[in-house]
Amino acid sequence: MQDTIHLAANFVQIAAAALPPRPKSPRPIVTIGAGGIVRNAHLPAYAKAGFPVIAVSDPAPNVAATLAKDFNIPTSFTSAAEAIAFAPPDAVFDIATPASQLVHILPLLPRNATVLFQKPMGDTLEEARAIRDICRSRDLTAAVNFFLRYAPNNLGARALFDHGLLGQLHDIEVQVRTYTPWQLWSFLDHAPRLEILYHSIHYLDLVRSWLGNPQGVYAKTVRNPQTPTHAPTKTVMILDYGSNTRVFIATNHFHNFGDRYQESFALWEGTAGAARITIGLNLDYPHGKPDTLEFAARPAQSWQTLPIRGEAFPDAFIGTMGALQAYAEGTSSTLPSHFEDAFQTMALVEACYRSSDRPAEPIPFD
Repeated sequence: MQDTIHLAANFVQIAAAALPPRPKSPRPIVTIGAGGIVRNAHLPAYAKAGFPVIAVSDPAPNVAATLAKDFNIPTSFTSAAEAIAFAPPDAVFDIATPASQLVHILPLLPRNATVLFQKPMGDTLEEARAIRDICRSRDLTAAVNFFLRYAPNNLGARALFDHGLLGQLHDIEVQVRTYTPWQLWSFLDHAPRLEILYHSIHYLDLVRSWLGNPQGVYAKTVRNPQTPTHAPTKTVMILDYGSNTRVFIATNHFHNFGDRYQESFALWEGTAGAARITIGLNLDYPHGKPDTLEFAARPAQSWQTLPIRGEAFPDAFIGTMGALQAYAEGTSSTLPSHFEDAFQTMALVEACYRSSDRPAEPIPFD
């Protein structure tokens, strides 16, 4: 018990070991896409980290130029092809476009290019395969921007686990009950798939980063009757990791009754302790509320709030870009969100949709 208390009290030193890799010599970044995620997360993260952004492009009139002016980016373009032609040989391409555009943009990149692209990896598993084939055939060093892996509070939870404070994991739970203004993304208005593909994919990827691939999944995703033009935005998923581990993900994006009962958290339970993070971005989106990390040891102890360095927006985006650049320059031997691994997350997404489409087990009332 004294060792546990001592380790928890020195969590700052523990968490220092969980920081994501950073390149020794940051490469210039060319950003393709200038939407809200770039303005609110990518560019603030790169500015904070000292990663140079030399150009930005977007087909919408004046959007890239305005963003370039706001963030002191020297060059802007109205097409991806122009930005790619402008890029120096050592550039890192940062693609933040709708998923359907990836199969058209990736073939324009130079062979052996380094690229980070937003999730999802296509709109369907078939598109994900096509994207994987493009990355393979063009020898791209490519990763998908699964930023939740690098959220400071998730890195803190991982540090607790790595130092034995959680023991053997046997339970992971993610719950989101909030109001998400889907109208901010007009391209999703009539998308055939929404919640799992564009939101819960992060939680599926997060679970995979902790436990690997599940044996299977049970899922049901449903529409909200107040927004009939949107695809399903409420989901329950159970991931099968055998008889000794429970993994449960539940989301409801239309709890529009004030913030009293809104929730956004991930919770790990192990044989030695438990950790809980608040995913504050989901609360009062897009403004968000603070991220938190809490820890409790066994036998039953009071929960402790532990310090974390930064928030998911923008700090987690330092992690995704930093990890890619460190891998590309050879100072890091692993790339956790490599496109090959991201494809497996897409396969899990597809399995969730297939499960949801199947009828439930009939009940023998007779």
